[in-house]
Amino acid sequence: MTDLSLSGGQMLDQASAILKQTQELVDQALSSLKARTSQDGRVSPAKLDKHQLVSYELALSWAECSSAGFLIAYAQRLQEQAPSAADFATRLAGFFCAEAVTTTTSRLRARPADFDLDASAINAVTGSDPAAAFLQSQLAADNAESLGESVLEREGDLGADLLDENHTMMRDTFRHFADEVVAPLAEKVHRHDLDIPDEILEPLKAMGMFGLSIPEAYGGLQEDGQEDTLGMCVVTEELSRGSLGAAGSLITRPEILSRALLKGGTEEQKQQWLPQFAVGEPLCAVAVTEPNYGSDVAGVRLKATAAEGGWTLNGAKTWCTFGGKAGVLMVLARTDPDPASRHPRLYMFLVQNPSHPGHSSDVAQNDRANLTGRASATMGYRGMHSFEKFIDDFFVPADNMMGGPEGEGQGFYLAMAGFAGGRIQTAARAVGLMRAAFERSISYAKERVVFAHPIADYQLTRVKLARMAAHLLACRQITYGVADLMDQGSGDMEASGAKLFASRTAEWFTREALQIHGGMGYAEETPVSRYFADARVLSIFEGAEETLALKVITRSLVENAA
Repeated sequence: MTDLSLSGGQMLDQASAILKQTQELVDQALSSLKARTSQDGRVSPAKLDKHQLVSYELALSWAECSSAGFLIAYAQRLQEQAPSAADFATRLAGFFCAEAVTTTTSRLRARPADFDLDASAINAVTGSDPAAAFLQSQLAADNAESLGESVLEREGDLGADLLDENHTMMRDTFRHFADEVVAPLAEKVHRHDLDIPDEILEPLKAMGMFGLSIPEAYGGLQEDGQEDTLGMCVVTEELSRGSLGAAGSLITRPEILSRALLKGGTEEQKQQWLPQFAVGEPLCAVAVTEPNYGSDVAGVRLKATAAEGGWTLNGAKTWCTFGGKAGVLMVLARTDPDPASRHPRLYMFLVQNPSHPGHSSDVAQNDRANLTGRASATMGYRGMHSFEKFIDDFFVPADNMMGGPEGEGQGFYLAMAGFAGGRIQTAARAVGLMRAAFERSISYAKERVVFAHPIADYQLTRVKLARMAAHLLACRQITYGVADLMDQGSGDMEASGAKLFASRTAEWFTREALQIHGGMGYAEETPVSRYFADARVLSIFEGAEETLALKVITRSLVENAA
């Protein structure tokens, strides 16, 4: 039988065992789905698309269980490296694992036939004496309340992050900047829908933030031959804690563009553009999404027509974040006029876009060639402004087609290379936003008195804080863990899983933070209302959660299933 008197190591072993059994159920369902959707030895996208609910729920389950696995691994490292400081993280790991197992098995149990699973097999995972005792002890109200009490005593400190000296220095530097510069300006930027002010932009340029994903050989801060996705995530997390819209997303666009250039740009293009991006001169924007195609990157219709010395672009893009102030747009265009044709004829262009502050832009190239734009009004994520861009007969020199002749038809793959980094960054942005909401919630819970007691004294508040702490730590650990995988040359699909889980969690998390604040949380004068509005965009941009779940995560998992 499992109980809370077990040592930390023993409890983590039990958590690992039940998590492994749960993941095996997910794997069985994926294998069955592969058998049902295969044709001529390959998974048929059309057949897989007939199982969207199952695919979506398997992606969610896989992402949540993966988060639990990364959190358990982190707690185990703490047990080895700093055993005296491991107790709290170990308790959070057990608690989160129990929730992940319960949530996943509940999904599977609700419709076992759809997953091609036997209900008895699902019940066997959670119904054995050791498993039932583990789940009961971890999810018990007394245990959750005790964890919440520890959260309050520790004032939200989740424990050692196990970063190396270099990443610790980066974290501390940008945390100080977020506290001293970003946070005091965040509310003004949000309330008045302002551009990100130079008081934020210029110091970040001087600090080298825009060069974090660019190799030293091209003027950046990244060691040549060694990516530092983890460092980028650490910085993104801290800046997002200050403000998602006014700082946390600034590195994303140059990172996406730089990854694409490093993968498929010519050496001349790398030498020309990367040193400029590294110092934030010019700023960058990504123009891939179109009004009628959303996350369907392969379906873009903006047309590129060969012209003397280059190309003429015609069409429209939407959700082009920073599309007014950015000096360069990364534009995905189609050269093949056949609407049935997919990504083989997509090209990527670097389009120079004279910077315009504010909510509109208008660039006239000649009497009939224009690049115009207007910012879309949004409920949150203000500061960078998301633009619709209208491109009419706009000429782009041949040298600005990414990759030169070898880049012909490679636009889809270059976009995907960039977006993998953007997705793990989005997970880091979600973590930073949740941290801000978490810290505010703890402070308010201690101060707000209801029925003669601070609300921190009530069991329900403590349980909320315990769940928030466990989910926050799990999201941070999958983000850090996947970033480390990416630095080793893998992890692109896992980045989608981290983005999926952290973004969904942030929406729930900020709702809980607002609820702890009660009526004051709904008032614009309280930052948690901004956190709540900002969090909603995380599951939409850098790949909507449905697209990631169906087209990226489950498809990859099914294709690689046994």
